[in-house]
Amino acid sequence: MQNLTETVQNRFPGKRVVIVGDLVADQFLHGTIARVSREAPVFILRHDETDTRAGGAANAAVNVASLGGDPILIGLTGLDVNGELLLKTLNGSNVSCDHIVSDKTLRTTTKVRVLAGQFYAPRQQVIRIDYENQAEVTAELREKLRTNLTAAGEDADAIIVSDYNYGVADPELVDLARSISKEMNIPLVIDSRFRLTDFPNATTATPNQEEVEQILGKSFTPENCAKLREDLGFESLLVTCGNKGMLLVEKDKAPIRIDAIGSAEPIDVTGAGDTVIAVYALGLASGLSFAEAANAANHAGGIVVMKKGTASASTVELVESIKSSSMFRTSDSTS
Repeated sequence: MQNLTETVQNRFPGKRVVIVGDLVADQFLHGTIARVSREAPVFILRHDETDTRAGGAANAAVNVASLGGDPILIGLTGLDVNGELLLKTLNGSNVSCDHIVSDKTLRTTTKVRVLAGQFYAPRQQVIRIDYENQAEVTAELREKLRTNLTAAGEDADAIIVSDYNYGVADPELVDLARSISKEMNIPLVIDSRFRLTDFPNATTATPNQEEVEQILGKSFTPENCAKLREDLGFESLLVTCGNKGMLLVEKDKAPIRIDAIGSAEPIDVTGAGDTVIAVYALGLASGLSFAEAANAANHAGGIVVMKKGTASASTVELVESIKSSSMFRTSDSTS
């Protein structure tokens, strides 16, 4: 584990990771249940506060920044209040917004999670309201995205495509990312919500088990995942499996199961996949093997699921988690 912690501390900082994809404003509306309405059999929720955090590709960028990396975020927002709040959040997290394209024809994709509870009681999520952009992304906007990606790719150490199926990651943009990856000899890492088969011949990808099962249409087994990796032309495939950990399949290597880190009952899984791909990409950009990068990403995922809301892992937290796991295994092996 010494090499892994040294890499996190000394090689992650300064790594330039391009993140291109769908930007989301994750909002958490906190309220106190006051009484039951006389109009309908529902609770009346007194609003306490609304917290806006970076979601989707924006959350991946925040996670890169929290570990000392230099994220270059490319995506779209509307010229609206939620777009302004998202950009403010990003700037406050040391994420540059220079390559984000904002336009009045768009609506900033926003996910509002309503958290309710009685006074002094823990808040529980009762509903999520999604505000999605319905406007077409024009050819002019797509050209701006490609121009920004070309400029950002000139000195990048890795590229992440974060696709939430909101329209940014079209074939032309992904083809450009693939070309830059090959020309610069840097990893291209894909995270796609149910569209993984649209992104062949990347370096690697981080789907979850449900997404892989939908693609396979048959049993989720290491052998079937290995065949999927081969069919898509990836060098490796890292499948996240919730509290069962991860499955890593690589070309010409036996599949590896990675046990989950931390509690089997996470507090909040919101945005955990963004954390995983951010740390995985940072690891590959820093020269780690697929297995080593996956191990680091597994630790980071275990950290953020124990936090409420969309969250990130710090360098100190990640190093402590890796060291603690190493100490436990050493102690366990000698007992």
